[in-house]
Order: sequence, then structure tokens, then C-alpha cells
Amino acid sequence: MTLFGVVDANFAYGSGSVYNKTSLKNSGYNSSRLGFRGVEDLGGGLAASFWLEGALSNDDGGTALNFQRRSTVSLNGGFGEIRLGRDYTPQFFNLTVFDPFGTNGVGTTQTLNGVYSTAAGAPEYSLQRPVVRQSNSIGYFLPGNLGGFYGQVQLGLGEQPSNAPNKKTGNELAARVGYANGPINVALAFSDTKLASGSVKTLNLGGQYDLGVAKIMGHYAQDNISGPNNDGRGLLIGALVPVGAGEVRLAYSTYKIDTAGADPRSNKLALGYVHNLSKRTALYATYAHVNNKNGANSSLNDSSTAAGRNSNGYDIGIKHSF
Repeated sequence: MTLFGVVDANFAYGSGSVYNKTSLKNSGYNSSRLGFRGVEDLGGGLAASFWLEGALSNDDGGTALNFQRRSTVSLNGGFGEIRLGRDYTPQFFNLTVFDPFGTNGVGTTQTLNGVYSTAAGAPEYSLQRPVVRQSNSIGYFLPGNLGGFYGQVQLGLGEQPSNAPNKKTGNELAARVGYANGPINVALAFSDTKLASGSVKTLNLGGQYDLGVAKIMGHYAQDNISGPNNDGRGLLIGALVPVGAGEVRLAYSTYKIDTAGADPRSNKLALGYVHNLSKRTALYATYAHVNNKNGANSSLNDSSTAAGRNSNGYDIGIKHSF
């Protein structure tokens, strides 16, 4: 068994037209976590493994450790991997892998804050639409010897009783397929989640090219919700540029929600630098600016801004992994 984790703390500031916020936070560069994992060789090319990983609230110590990040048991072999439990969704992989900020901290891509969590009058979107992780899931991963091709399929169970009015509520089917070889990595993901009424369908495409002097990356994402005026789409373009013992991170991301009126849109520019003190310890700083249009009110680092007004934020922190 292996014990592993990350402890990440940062000084964070956010400003908006309503109020500003200063705080000490966690997970500005990597998500703070504590985990346990292990593998047993079963012979004949088979292996069983487990992974239990929980979030740490190291800024205040106030959150009890649970395994809400990942809790899975797997069977591995030449056929690939069958994984059961709570795990990342296929559609989230494209958002985080092809984001220079890894969907952490103030620089996180705007495409992560999609219509499923902001549609007015529809709280079920955020409750039943698993953006990052899927509970009660059955997953299959292709083996890693396919000449650069990779992929996965995930079935999420809503676990509704058979006599429920909407017994498919919460069920999700998602898949991801990609190709990584040399400097190229590209992947396409799709998901379909059943709601109490209708469904949410997500499609995203991401890619990265390593130029040697920099890694260029980007992704496009769209979310289609049953019914009119609730769809959304967005994109990110960014880069990682090695500089001495660290790297510069930069990204532009945008997301627009289709409504019956103004179609609110938020655009974010983010710039950061990570300085590696060792293989396990790094200092980092990130600045981000959000420009809101047509009634959007996206704000940074727990500040608040009025519709159509801008927001700024920055993180300065340290990360240590073990």
C-alpha cells in the first residue's frame, strides 16, 4: 500500500463591484489531498487495485477527511481496466488535461463553469449533472499498448427505485477517445445525463502540441440541455512555457450561455508562474481578469460582482507533494 498526498496553501484575493475578498485558501496549484492506493498481482496477467483519495482543507483544518475525490476498486489485465466506484468523468478529463492551470486556482478555465451549474431556476443541473466526478460508476479503460490510442467508457447509476416517476434520473453514459504520440495529444469526449425532465448532453474536444520551447493547448466545450434557451458553449487557448526551474502558464477562456435575451458571456485572461524548488515542492503565483458581458456576473476568489461588471483575482502560494 502507498500513502500519498498534496498540501497546497495560497494567499488569495478577489475584487468585484459588489465586494472584495481576502483569504487563505487551499488548492491554488494542485488540489490538496490525502490518499491510499495499492495493487495485488493475481497472476496470469491479472491485477487487482484500489484507490481511496480524499480532499484536505489544510487552510483551516475544518473539513473531515472522506474519499469524495476518488474511491475505486479495479481489475486490470491485457483487456484493459474495469473500475468501480467514484471517479473522474470522461468529459472532465479534457477540461483539466488541456488547461494550463489544470482547473485549479484563480486561473481555472471558464468552460468548467458551464450552463449546468448556472441555468436560472434549474438547481437540478448542478445537483444531477456530474461535471468533475461521477459516483456509483462502472468504468472501462482501454489497455495502454494501442500505439498511442486511448479511451474509456463510463456508466453512472442514478440509483432510482423502479417505481420512481423518473427512474432514469441521474443516469449518465459518457465516453472519451484520444491519441497521444510524440508531441501530439488530442481527445474527444461525450456525455449524456438524464434529468428528472429531459437530459444534459456535453461534447468537448481538446488538444495539445509540444513545440519543445512551449506546449500549446486548447479545448472547445458545449452543453445542450433539454428545452430552449439553456445551452452553452465555450473554449480555451493557452500555453505552458518552460523558464529555468519553472514555467509560465497563460490562458484565455470564454463561455456563453444561450438565453431568450442577452446571451451572457464571461471572458477570462490568466497569467501565472510556477517555480520548482524541488521535484515535490513549488512556489506559484497567478493573476486572472474576468470580463463579463450581457448580464454575466462571473467573479474570482469568492468576491462578488454585479452583472456586466469585471472581476480580478490572484493567488500566491506553495505546494508540497509526498
